[in-house]
Amino acid sequence: MKSTELASLDREIIACRFCPRLVEHREEVARQKRRAYVDWDYWGKPLPGFGDARARLLVIGLAPGAHGANRTGRVFTGDRSGLWLYRALHRAGLANRPTSEHRDDGLELKDCYITLAARCVPPQNKLMREEIDRCRPFLYREHGILTRVKVVLALGHVAFASAVDLIEYVHSTTLRPKPKFAHGAVFELGDGRPRLVGSYHPSQQNTSTGRLTEAMFDEAITKALPG
Repeated sequence: MKSTELASLDREIIACRFCPRLVEHREEVARQKRRAYVDWDYWGKPLPGFGDARARLLVIGLAPGAHGANRTGRVFTGDRSGLWLYRALHRAGLANRPTSEHRDDGLELKDCYITLAARCVPPQNKLMREEIDRCRPFLYREHGILTRVKVVLALGHVAFASAVDLIEYVHSTTLRPKPKFAHGAVFELGDGRPRLVGSYHPSQQNTSTGRLTEAMFDEAITKALPG
């Protein structure tokens, strides 16, 4: 069950129209659809986070997939990135099932909450700096509600940068030296700040080329387990 605060924030996120370029693109994708999903009623709106409101692990991804989350209405759901992520979370004991197909498929997360650096699918999967900046307050507020977070797992360079920014903002600090993204990198930041773990994003570009293997992904998630 989501907390009342999270549910209220979700409604704000879903109603957001701050970025005209992203609004136009997400809605165009939802109208045109992909042939394989022509019978689907695409979500076509910004994506709220998903998971356990009492989570100690916060996973940050990049943005919704055009025909994945932008279609199904749940983060990392309906595409190959989601297949990789939820399989790995299931193996780690953080998900009750290894697949994520649609919002009502019975998937539940335990001690884990998944969110995004940007809530709308971008053209060519490329975000503008100002679009990430406009989305950032949603991430701040989300973290403020998820008061038990002890570890942040960032999937990819952009998500990692957003995670660093989030930790600096929440803890009113400037991290020195600045954590640098690398797959499997672990930063124990001390002073009550969460552990920060980096991982390659489970995008098809990374998984189909072997840049990210399931063993590598499992290892990164194991490093991120709150313990």
